[in-house]
Amino acid sequence: MKKLGEVGMTGLLLRLFVKNYTDAENTQVRTDVGKLAGVVGIFCNGLLFFGKLVAGLLSGSVAIVADAVNNLSDASSSVVTLLGFRLAQQPADADHPYGHARYEYLSGLMVAVLILVIGVELVKSSVEKIIHPETVDFSALTVVILVGSILVKLWMSFFFGSLGKRIHSLTLEATAVDSRNDVITTAAVLLGCFVGFLFRIKIDGYIGLLVAVFILHSGVNIVKETISPLLGEQAQPDLIEKIKELVTAPDEILGVHDLLIHDYGPGKCFASIHAEVNADLYSLEGHDIIDELESRALRELNVHLVIHYDPILVNDAEWNEMRQVTQEIIHEIDPAVTMHCFRIVGGKEQKNLVFDLMVPYEAKRPNKELKQEIDRKLRERNIKYGTVIRFDGKE
Repeated sequence: MKKLGEVGMTGLLLRLFVKNYTDAENTQVRTDVGKLAGVVGIFCNGLLFFGKLVAGLLSGSVAIVADAVNNLSDASSSVVTLLGFRLAQQPADADHPYGHARYEYLSGLMVAVLILVIGVELVKSSVEKIIHPETVDFSALTVVILVGSILVKLWMSFFFGSLGKRIHSLTLEATAVDSRNDVITTAAVLLGCFVGFLFRIKIDGYIGLLVAVFILHSGVNIVKETISPLLGEQAQPDLIEKIKELVTAPDEILGVHDLLIHDYGPGKCFASIHAEVNADLYSLEGHDIIDELESRALRELNVHLVIHYDPILVNDAEWNEMRQVTQEIIHEIDPAVTMHCFRIVGGKEQKNLVFDLMVPYEAKRPNKELKQEIDRKLRERNIKYGTVIRFDGKE
């Protein structure tokens, strides 16, 4: 059981609005945390928008108005975040057997698109202000509003970041980054106002342009982060290791390969793996072991795991010798390449060594060339076997 932070304003809000908030792995808790984050974002960003808009209109500063509009976009993003968590909560159905959790990724992508649209509009207004500069009226009210905004956004960054990390939400982590960026942009606007006031320099348009560029950069980064899981990115290394450790824990499991992990949204992880088992093992006993491992994966890792039973010969002298020789040859060629599913199949004219090779994506040698090199080294050792190789990983 993971525990959410219980101190300060974050802890108070969790205790008030999220039932059983300490159980971060619970689907309902996760949804309620996302809803809380959305409501807080709407309220705070709406408040900041109206405050900055008043300050910007009174002072005639396009940079402050740009910053206000940025907060309005953040409020809109919070609405999308709230909607995303609600949609992601829908159960699986006939058309979507893996559930709807990817809605959360889609909401993060929509947040990024909103940020980009706002950024483009701010570039236009800032360029117009650069071409036609105007004097900015700087007042104590402006300073109070901007400083207050910086403090609020700083807290929001910690708030969203804390919740995002604990429930593994890319959307909330992206929102935390956006809030952190707002601290920087508002500080830049405040600094620009001071400089313009002290030195009578009309740099408001330039500050607005810098804010707009910073917003665009943030939007592009969030687009990359949210598109990646939708395209099917590699799972986190620690999850890969945990699955392998869990499956290979029983002595009966001799090895594993072909681990595939599919992410259908936070809390919706499906995986499959091949487990090598002694062919002499009684089939019902092996089946019971596999069943228990699949149950443990769901219980301990929250992963829906399917294990393919791969029987291998371990007491056959010819199999052991050829497997060892083939492994040595492969290691000589490229230590990063691994072999599995090794067997010997008798043909009409010769026997074939049949096996799979896992080739890293970064490997430079083409698969066809790799097979030719293995065949050549087998002939050098006077081993008169053919090879039938299936390549995993790099094409």
